[in-house]
Amino acid sequence: MRKILFLVILFAAKDLFAQQQDTVYKTDIPYAARIMDLQFSQPEIDSMYSGVLDNYREIRDMHKLHLENSVPMSLWQMPVAPPKVQTQKAINWKLPVVQLPANRNDLAYYSIAQLASLIKSKKISSVELTQFFINRLKKFSDSLQCVISFTEDIAMQQARHADSLLAKGKYLGLLHGIPYGLKDLFAVKGTKTTWGAQPYREQVIDEDAFVYTQLKNAGAVLIAKFTLGALAMGDYWYGGRTKNPWNLQAGSSGSSAGSASATSAGLVPFAIGTETWGSIISPATTCGVTGLRPTFGSISRSNAMTLSWSLDKVGPLTRSAEDAAIVFNYIHGTDGKDLSAVNMPFNYDRATPVKKLRIAYAQNYFNRLDTSRPEWKVLDAFKQMGVDLIPVNFPDSGIYKANIMDIIIGGEGAAAFDEFTRSNLDDQMTRQTKNDWPNNFRTSRFISAADYINANRHRYLLMKDVDAVVSQYDAIICPTWSGSQSAITNLTGHPAICVPIGLGRRGNQPQSITFIGHLYGEAELIAAAKAYQDVTGWDEMHPPMFK
Repeated sequence: MRKILFLVILFAAKDLFAQQQDTVYKTDIPYAARIMDLQFSQPEIDSMYSGVLDNYREIRDMHKLHLENSVPMSLWQMPVAPPKVQTQKAINWKLPVVQLPANRNDLAYYSIAQLASLIKSKKISSVELTQFFINRLKKFSDSLQCVISFTEDIAMQQARHADSLLAKGKYLGLLHGIPYGLKDLFAVKGTKTTWGAQPYREQVIDEDAFVYTQLKNAGAVLIAKFTLGALAMGDYWYGGRTKNPWNLQAGSSGSSAGSASATSAGLVPFAIGTETWGSIISPATTCGVTGLRPTFGSISRSNAMTLSWSLDKVGPLTRSAEDAAIVFNYIHGTDGKDLSAVNMPFNYDRATPVKKLRIAYAQNYFNRLDTSRPEWKVLDAFKQMGVDLIPVNFPDSGIYKANIMDIIIGGEGAAAFDEFTRSNLDDQMTRQTKNDWPNNFRTSRFISAADYINANRHRYLLMKDVDAVVSQYDAIICPTWSGSQSAITNLTGHPAICVPIGLGRRGNQPQSITFIGHLYGEAELIAAAKAYQDVTGWDEMHPPMFK
């Protein structure tokens, strides 16, 4: 009898415990409040309690509803300044007269314009060029761990189509028949879209991303989907770590890891990446290529993985500023599915005299650098071109007083991957350090809605203050990692382009400089970067083991 009574009490206790886990008590509130940097008196807690219970139950009901990562918010981030220019002008691209090299391997580092010249003049077919780059990818991709999937069937179909159009006298433009690769967070029908993460390695999204559609319409040929740090962080993905072509003992940085690595090694003429905070600029710097992070909203992100609705941006990784201009010309704009994206003109003029550009430099950043640093030589190069460089104090710690970046990325990322966290799918991720997304998404659940909104209110003030300075110039030269400019300009949405400026003292680590532009000012920004590359030639610097 005692045994039966004990079992009854035990099951009753278990049932009571289960019920207790399904509610919130008044004693829970002070502990939760402390995490939010709040304090409440006991009468306040007594008054709050029924409302807290209601919220808890409503949130639990909401958690029962499924949301795909592709479902956006109803709040849309837009740059603070309205655009001034509305008319797209014709761009006078000039194709050089080019011959096939005696050594076909030299094609690996031909510019887009050079390859376009060969294609247009029918000195090489798109099928031949595509097969050439696929062969290079297959030869070197294991060493670099830069490819998630080859898209050879798609590539050969697109290459044959490009050749067929050309045979009929129809030329689509400079990307006609040119191979490239996509960061594997862009959906392409008939391919897996893994986001670089173990839980999604078999994921198939039966949609085409806007960027892929734009490139397909331009005649470009997709040959591979490239690695990214898992869920767009760093260079570690479910298959390993993407390598730096200059130093195979080091990573390529990320999260556009494979796109930068493959472009640097001459495995593709260009690739597409994304940036939320540094994911184009950082791997471009590390791998010694040119990375363009355009104005926020200048390229639709439809059918690309969402990490942060108000921060995610799409941009090209190329080997020169002019190549970046060519690619950006074909991918900017919107399909109307990304309501933060707009159709703005890109009136690039490759013949723009550099002396006509208003170019400044961030003297507050440069003054922190030793005078032996290579960044100073960048200023010397512009002075030798006759440019009257304007010293400015780039808006920095005086206005960026709190790390609102972490609050905004954390809050939006936790929302984008809500079910991923609550379902414990995050346990399948191959990396589980405190700095990886699984832990970040968990901790970010404790960011309050009020604090997230107020972080964005501070952001609005930041956008106004920064634009008041940046809007006066066509480009501001900044050391890539000085101060808070990377966080600041990602928050404000201003465009940036980084270009290589040589190698470090050990001779195997590329260095870079960054140019910051005014909103929708990619044309002038790229013109400034091109002028620098024209007189220095650092964009012709390639990793020796992949030549």
